[in-house]
Amino acid sequence: MSKHKDADLILKLYELRREATMREARNWFFFFNPTSVQDFQTTVMSDKSGYYRMVVSYWDMAASFVNNGAIDEEMFNDANGEHLFVYAKMEPFLEDIRREFGAPKFLVHLEKLVKNMPDHEERIGLIRERLKKIAAARQQQEEKTAAASGD
Repeated sequence: MSKHKDADLILKLYELRREATMREARNWFFFFNPTSVQDFQTTVMSDKSGYYRMVVSYWDMAASFVNNGAIDEEMFNDANGEHLFVYAKMEPFLEDIRREFGAPKFLVHLEKLVKNMPDHEERIGLIRERLKKIAAARQQQEEKTAAASGD
């Protein structure tokens, strides 16, 4: 495939990310901080199930395009980083989710794409550190808001 066609597919994937419901789902996922498989089970049974499924299935689909040669891997990784963020949140629970939900192929495309990156462990580690800082800052903000409102 030509680089122009690869770029066109990447731009189409970007356009899908800009769709209103997908934006809402991505924003929700940004603040979704799972600590156990139970968090996923609770989410799947909640009103946020659609958001969760939309984000993880989107990135697994996009990764499958790369893994199957429809998009150049280097170009895709150069143009995107959100898939690493999603994987960083999901990876600690993947084996348990696959077992608990009876879905042995859950996120296999995303996992393969990320693990193909030579520096994936370092990048995922940095993302997780950033996520911890964001969660801590958010917690502090919530505490300040609660204290200011007298809760």
